[in-house]
Amino acid sequence: MFNFNLVSSAIAPIATLARLENSVSSVKTNSIKQWLIFSASAFLVSIPVFVQAPLVRLYPTISLLSTIPWFVLSLLLIFRPKTQVWGDLLLGFAGCWLAGSIYWGWFRWEPILHLPIESIGLPFAIWCLNKSWGKVGAYFYLGSLFGTAITDLYFYLTGLMPYWRKVMHAEPEFAMPIFQSAIGQIDTPWGIGCALVLIAVLLTVGLISLRPSLHWRAFSGAVFSTLLVDGLFWLAASAA
Repeated sequence: MFNFNLVSSAIAPIATLARLENSVSSVKTNSIKQWLIFSASAFLVSIPVFVQAPLVRLYPTISLLSTIPWFVLSLLLIFRPKTQVWGDLLLGFAGCWLAGSIYWGWFRWEPILHLPIESIGLPFAIWCLNKSWGKVGAYFYLGSLFGTAITDLYFYLTGLMPYWRKVMHAEPEFAMPIFQSAIGQIDTPWGIGCALVLIAVLLTVGLISLRPSLHWRAFSGAVFSTLLVDGLFWLAASAA
């Protein structure tokens, strides 16, 4: 007589092993995706600084209109299951690009308006979170905005706002002496102390938000990239 119990006993370990392998593979794939989102977020924060900044200074209208392709591309990716998360992230980036185009194109001479204009996408980000939709893009936008707020706070605390205005009004060839004067302004115990405290805040927030989820990785990548970008600017100004 055919013994079904014996066959079942023989197959059970194989089926269990297959499920374990699939589970391990799924965890590994998800972990890789989380780090890809983290890296992409850090990269996207740097694009407005190194690409949009020179574009918007020369051609602000082109920079503003180029927001449309970013939005269109993000929506095309969102409505495809395989690329949904990347479209989500790109939607948050498009919001940052829009705000940056408006501020740096027409209001860059007034630092007080920087954070309010950069925050124009905040209501939409909050709406997305309330609807549990577009969380990756919303968290990326919030991470980028948080980094911007910390950077602006440092300018306020160290009295760099007048230098900001001078740089924005100066021709590029005359900007470096102003940068050097600003470095002298912050190369003081107060300036260094404020920098250390705010760096610690960014590091702490970035590490705490480094959680095993896609939207938190997007937030963390944006925060850590703020440290990198600010550090590069400080080194460039100091070495000049």
